[in-house]
Amino acid sequence: MKISIDVDGKYRETSVTIHCKEVDDSIKEILDYLNAQRTEFIVGKKGEHQHILKPNHVHYFHSEGDQVMATTSDGVFKVKEKLYELEESLPFNTFIRLSKSVIANLYEISHFEPSFNGTLVHFHSGKKRICFKTLCRKIERRSKNE
Repeated sequence: MKISIDVDGKYRETSVTIHCKEVDDSIKEILDYLNAQRTEFIVGKKGEHQHILKPNHVHYFHSEGDQVMATTSDGVFKVKEKLYELEESLPFNTFIRLSKSVIANLYEISHFEPSFNGTLVHFHSGKKRICFKTLCRKIERRSKNE
């Protein structure tokens, strides 16, 4: 891997460009690192109060109608980001989409249980969410790569 840095006072902000043949795990790790610098915390609203949420403390994000909620051990918080924005900004090796309406923290998943309409994902908190078969296969593949 070749690394080039161009330092010049004419630049107003830092910009990172990656030239590669394909996006492999090493490139994804670099992107995760850069995204983690960008997403140090998320603001969640509970009642009239706004709380600072660290992404690694979030068990999962889910949509309820047109709102996105973050579930933590301290409760459920409304966040302003859309699920697709969270999916792009959160580390890919920590968060995974379980369904169209749920993004889960892999480190908060306890176990899986087969169910009639998919796989039931159990979290350490005791909460449960449905994961569809195709997305559960992604989790299996990702856990085998670690």
